[in-house]
Amino acid sequence: MDFELVPLVAIAAAVLAVAVAGLLTSSVLRLPAGTERMQEISRAIQEGATAYLSRQYRTITIVGVVVAVVLAVALGWQTAVAFVVGAVFSGLCGFIGMFVSTRSNARVAEASRTSADKGLDVAVRAGAVTGLVCVGLALLGVTATYLAFGRDDLRVLIGLGFGASLIALFARIGGGIFTKSADVGADLVGKVEAGIPEDDPRNPATIADNVGDNVGDCAGMAADLFETYAVTIIGTMLLGTLFFDGLEFVVYPLMLGAVAIVASIIGLYVIRFGGSDEIMRALYLGVWTAAGLALIGFFPVTTWMVDNTGYFWAALIGVIVTVAIMYLTDYYTSTKFRPVRSIAAASESGHATNLITGLSVGMESVVLPILAIVAGILGAYNVVGGGNEGLYAIGIASTAMLSMTGVIVALDSYGPVTDNAGGVAEMAELPPEVREVTDRLDAVGNTTKATTKGYAIGSAALAAVVLFADYTHALEEEGVAAADLGFSLADPRVLAGLLLGAAVVMIFSSLANGAVGRASGAVVEEVRRQFREIPGIMDGTAKPEYGTCVDIVTKRALREMVVPGLIPVVVTLLVGFLLGVQALGGLLIGVIVVGIGMAILQNNGGGAWDNAKKYIEDGNHGGKGSEAHAAAVTGDTVGDPLKDTAGPAINPVIKVVNVVALLAVPLIVGIG
Repeated sequence: MDFELVPLVAIAAAVLAVAVAGLLTSSVLRLPAGTERMQEISRAIQEGATAYLSRQYRTITIVGVVVAVVLAVALGWQTAVAFVVGAVFSGLCGFIGMFVSTRSNARVAEASRTSADKGLDVAVRAGAVTGLVCVGLALLGVTATYLAFGRDDLRVLIGLGFGASLIALFARIGGGIFTKSADVGADLVGKVEAGIPEDDPRNPATIADNVGDNVGDCAGMAADLFETYAVTIIGTMLLGTLFFDGLEFVVYPLMLGAVAIVASIIGLYVIRFGGSDEIMRALYLGVWTAAGLALIGFFPVTTWMVDNTGYFWAALIGVIVTVAIMYLTDYYTSTKFRPVRSIAAASESGHATNLITGLSVGMESVVLPILAIVAGILGAYNVVGGGNEGLYAIGIASTAMLSMTGVIVALDSYGPVTDNAGGVAEMAELPPEVREVTDRLDAVGNTTKATTKGYAIGSAALAAVVLFADYTHALEEEGVAAADLGFSLADPRVLAGLLLGAAVVMIFSSLANGAVGRASGAVVEEVRRQFREIPGIMDGTAKPEYGTCVDIVTKRALREMVVPGLIPVVVTLLVGFLLGVQALGGLLIGVIVVGIGMAILQNNGGGAWDNAKKYIEDGNHGGKGSEAHAAAVTGDTVGDPLKDTAGPAINPVIKVVNVVALLAVPLIVGIG
């Protein structure tokens, strides 16, 4: 096969992914959606999610239009078009995932009437739609843009990466603020003050809580991994054109993406037809099947295209890092292991000890994943002998790491689908045995959401290494002296940039978590007001005003997401134009180093707090209603914005600052 045909193979694989997603959507929507009451609840969730996401995208569009005009003037219309492609495809990915997710919840609940097997099958199929659309649109967008503009100037593709990253950043922040504001407000008043179960129809915030699961965990994660997938492939292609003369090194990542899509489709069908006595084992079987088949396909592709098996070993290292991070995240967030159980045990002593132990677990959980990432970076770099080839090998390891994106996103979207299914079962007052099945499915969903966020953080770390290498070599191409490319701490500009990069991560996390605190406070007051002013809610004779809580968190999320979303872009440009390329390099390093640590701490710490609460609710340390349970609910509410708002949103922050720096290099050097 001529290397010129590789992009066509990639497009064919991308179209196949989208087509299979369409077939899965059709098969899910043909299933019965249960009783009229179940469908009514599902429609309320659909309407809330659609209304929020539509308003969110309208807000983002205003920012996007301004950015596109600036890019067209500063860098050319091709870069602006690529930006629009990245932004539109990223938004479309999130919207399609949310559309299917919100229509699958009642169908999973109805299937769970029959058995856990049936419920698992429907939930996995619904999640698979988001996963396949994510990788399909990402590979299609990158390849089509490359064919249209990239063969003349590959740097145009950076515009696509910027569009995808900017949308992902806003989607992560806005969706995270929405989902956690509703969740915290519902828990603090419903569980703690009123003593009613989760998803109880008497709780005015319960519909907003279920809406939030979809706009945060489903649409947000889809946009996040869409941009990570696209940016990583673009970064690796850039290294290929910088370091090598042959076309094969430029299109090699596209071929790996095509192979991985076929492997992911097979892996997803393995989950579908696997047994569910061990639900987590069935889900992980799909992940490892996809990874194994992808590696089998990577070997002949590598020997044919680049004739260096070292790059295959780099790909294998990327997959091993993925496995390590997912299992380490599982260890720190699962109820089966010491970290979560230590938080649950500490809850018996009160709220303060729960919080102290949870923070300790979150900090501890940073160390081993970072060691795995470091081992992956050094292993991939040295397996081909280091140098420029080693940097390219890190890009291949990152690309291979993302070969499982289709299955990983499917597992993440499985989480909100099963969570919503439990909410539908509770609010529709289905028999207890149905809720038992949905709770089993949802318990696994909590773990998959934590591990997939860990996967996203790990992939962001390797992608950041690739993007920083692109930055330094872009400076070299623009004629910057070699002495200014070392980024030595002896240079005060580099040190200033490092500290500013750390500050960007900290202020971003502060604003994101603070937004949840303010919005959830408004929800708490509204739920209390309804309990106080609407007679009959608690005895079930009056219906709460669900729409009021949805409206509160919608307005708050849209208002609060703008400033933290713009900070990474504005600070990167200010540092570059005012302090120069050395300070900008320091900024990138600071954001990468501090960002990875803070993302892991917040993700794992929040997940551990959440599952410590669930461990107590399962009857341990006094069970529901005990003092330990009250302390665990406090810990869970503290951890909620960490794991679902600020923590995962740091991933696109890392990519945004790197991509903006790459785009701005010619302008900064020109002015300098």
